[in-house]
Amino acid sequence: MNKENNQSILIFAQTLAGGYTNKAQSEKSPKYFAHINIYFRPIPWNVMNGPGFYSEQIYDHLPWSPYRQSLNKVIIINGILILENYILSNPIRLAGAGRNPELLKDLKGQKYNLRKGCSMTFKLNNDNHYLGEIESGRKCIVKRDGRESYLVSRVKLTKNAWISEDSGFELETNNKFWGSEHGPFFFDKSFSLKDDINESWINNNHDI
Repeated sequence: MNKENNQSILIFAQTLAGGYTNKAQSEKSPKYFAHINIYFRPIPWNVMNGPGFYSEQIYDHLPWSPYRQSLNKVIIINGILILENYILSNPIRLAGAGRNPELLKDLKGQKYNLRKGCSMTFKLNNDNHYLGEIESGRKCIVKRDGRESYLVSRVKLTKNAWISEDSGFELETNNKFWGSEHGPFFFDKSFSLKDDINESWINNNHDI
């Protein structure tokens, strides 16, 4: 990997790493926005043979029952940052690791598979924030209420916030049938893990 790509990954990963909460939004509009926490915890290079994260999304009142868990590998292709999405073989063993990182010791022995169609691409905007969206092709399939839909997801990432909006559309009609009707979720960064990200984390193979 060349020096320029390394630097791009380094800055993106430092911006992403940490925890996020929409507590303020939820308290202001509890009818429309549940209180959710999101975590992106850096993991050792050797887990995915590259820079990666354990990510978790969880309702604040259910800290041990995340509704979304994955491993994410950061790659760069033609100058475009890509956050690949991988399904864990035994996610329950890691449930709660966003808040309790000691649980990440159970990454040893975990198997994972790429969730096809569900990687996100990120581009650095002129005012120093990233705009992300799910890869094109309508191939990120999500099951909701017994029905399959394709996911449309857009994200704005800054050093202090994660702003996202997810929607599901019917495969045959392209009609939206789930997702926020009241705009995006606004997550403030609750803590940063920027100091855990360095050149060694990008390049070297360190054991857990």
